[in-house]
Amino acid sequence: MNDQPTDHPAPSSIPGRPLDPILSPRSIAVVGASRGRKSLGYAVLHNLVTHEFDGAIYPVNPKARVVHSLRCYPSVTAIPDSVDLAIVLVPRDHVLPVVANCAAAGIRGLVVITAGFRETGPEGAALEAKLRSLVRKARIRMIGPNCMGVLNADPDVSMVATFAPTPAHSGSIGFISQSGALGVAILNMAESLGIGFTQFVSVGNKIDVSGNDLLEHWEHDEATRVIAMYLESFGNPRRFTQIAKRISRRKPILVVKSGRTAEGALAASSHTGALAGADVTISAFLDQCGVIRANTVEELFDVAQVLDRCPIPTGDRVAVVTNAGGPGIMATDALVGRGLRMARLAPTTRDALRTFLPPEASTANPVDMIASATGLSYRRALDAVLADAGVDMVMAIHVTPMPTDPNSILDEIMAGTRTDPSKPVISVMMAAEEFYDHIQWRSDLVPVFRFPESAALALDRIYRYGVWRRRPLEDAAPTFEVDDARVTRLLETTGSGYLPPEAVFEILEAYGIPTAPWGIASDAGEAGRIAGRIGFPVVVKAVASAMVHKSDVGGVAVDIRTSDELEAACDSIRFRVEKAGHPLEGFLVQKLGRGGHEVIFGLSFDPRFGPLLMFGIGGKYVEVLRDVRFGVTPITRTEAREMIRGIRGIRLLEGVRGDKPADLDLLEEIVLRLAQLVERHPSIIELDINPFLAAADRGAAMALDGRIRVGDPSVGRPSPGDNHPNPNPGASDENHH
Repeated sequence: MNDQPTDHPAPSSIPGRPLDPILSPRSIAVVGASRGRKSLGYAVLHNLVTHEFDGAIYPVNPKARVVHSLRCYPSVTAIPDSVDLAIVLVPRDHVLPVVANCAAAGIRGLVVITAGFRETGPEGAALEAKLRSLVRKARIRMIGPNCMGVLNADPDVSMVATFAPTPAHSGSIGFISQSGALGVAILNMAESLGIGFTQFVSVGNKIDVSGNDLLEHWEHDEATRVIAMYLESFGNPRRFTQIAKRISRRKPILVVKSGRTAEGALAASSHTGALAGADVTISAFLDQCGVIRANTVEELFDVAQVLDRCPIPTGDRVAVVTNAGGPGIMATDALVGRGLRMARLAPTTRDALRTFLPPEASTANPVDMIASATGLSYRRALDAVLADAGVDMVMAIHVTPMPTDPNSILDEIMAGTRTDPSKPVISVMMAAEEFYDHIQWRSDLVPVFRFPESAALALDRIYRYGVWRRRPLEDAAPTFEVDDARVTRLLETTGSGYLPPEAVFEILEAYGIPTAPWGIASDAGEAGRIAGRIGFPVVVKAVASAMVHKSDVGGVAVDIRTSDELEAACDSIRFRVEKAGHPLEGFLVQKLGRGGHEVIFGLSFDPRFGPLLMFGIGGKYVEVLRDVRFGVTPITRTEAREMIRGIRGIRLLEGVRGDKPADLDLLEEIVLRLAQLVERHPSIIELDINPFLAAADRGAAMALDGRIRVGDPSVGRPSPGDNHPNPNPGASDENHH
């Protein structure tokens, strides 16, 4: 355990792998090592020794000569050999001097477990700022502070540098936890599920090494096939986007993001702002990056084991093979409920099944082999369904009858998977607890679940990940010829707040977004002249800058067909609006749009993620129906297409009961034009086009109403990327903007 290091190259000398001194060290100093069995200094040293770290271990404690039967040193500068990594567990006020000593000793990696920094208040935050400055000036990479530690389960390293009582077994998952306390629970759960890791990192306060750094490290680590993350916040989402989109093309990234509710959206006045809570923003952001989001840690591990042990499916058709009808029905409900399809087995497949199944068995899907099914029955059934070209995935379910050994059944299921290794096969073993204890660390197994519902969720997640990964690779969003100068003049002359309706429609027109013919009138007489010019029937709307939703106070009149009706409508609108306490500034007169379906385009601004675009079924019930999709800019053409076609009401737009389909290409183009608008004019922080009339004829499609709010673009707007100099090469800019 404390032998001299082997002859592999010093991690700090390997080009392009700046985190190796932390994650694959040859030698470790434990600063704050202790003989007190209840101390963290004892727990970390004990774990390194008992789990047989393959390198040199140097306890550091000025008050002890020997700790854990190892020679102890008064400081890191007294250690006669080179040290790659220092684990720091001293009291908070001693951390900075210890780190300074580590820099003087040439140590290139630090893990600061000590807490008491910015999480405790202003004094701790000030001390943390000094620590960051010291680390970056010394060009040292550091995990923490306020973390649980790190581990590397590779048998050639065998480093358990944490205070967690549960070790990690070797596997293929690289795990990041932003919570130290939850990290302990994650290790416990992984142990109970038989899931192993390559490396596990508790990042703590992330003042240097961030999640983005670890993603890039594992991107090139062949042993890490799946990356999993528990996050409480994103440091630099824009940088995460660049990294995650690239890595997800090669290996899957799984995220559990806590904080699914947000108070910030409660005060939003636009439809988009009201619908776009923080959790919605994060989901849209992760979807665009190809990152798989899990709702719980348990769900994350369910999906991780399938990604680790199965190929990515090429389609959504699932076959179920079972020995009991009830679980087969449960599986069907769960699969179909998640949007997957039950495979329609070919006649030749059903004929093959009949050659060995009893007459009472069902050869439809689910294939119910009845309770007498043996392990050989499972193997032959899997041979048949996997050979069917209409099957993309298989779920094998076994309910254990009294005389049956579930282990032998599982062995035969494993053997059956060899028919077509390109298709994922998972098993649901509804067996006694001792069965799971027996298979816990069998790495050769198909994924094993206890119930069909969790198995169905995992299949759904890997299918959707496969769809994302097969998308065309697009380098950039398209650009359009627009009148940016006109938009700039309008924004500069109107100031902050909500723009008047004429400015809104002019901006839309400048960006090539079709609008209904319109005009602004100061009174009923002028409204009549505008109506005569654009043609009846018309719509009349109140213009009042203090009014948010016009229809709520009777500020809209539709299908006005004559001058007399128009005059009466203007009088009624004036009375209702002023009664509601809003000074009336005039009337917006528009040509009445006919036909098509009302949809909504929207934009809200998230302080961390930036502009968030929305599309969905529109009209006054948009917040009730909530049939919308979101996208974080920049948005590619494929992402715009998925936003349009991803709403539940897409069949309405595609045409039902004889209706002509709406021009979906135009809707995609508008999403892209709005993305370009907000990227080039960042002072636009809120926008609604509601309703927009989506019609089959492009000439009949038009914006019927819209609102735009402008504000200071420098307030809360995140950096578009890591473009400023970083004093610590290799460190991400996740934590400073």
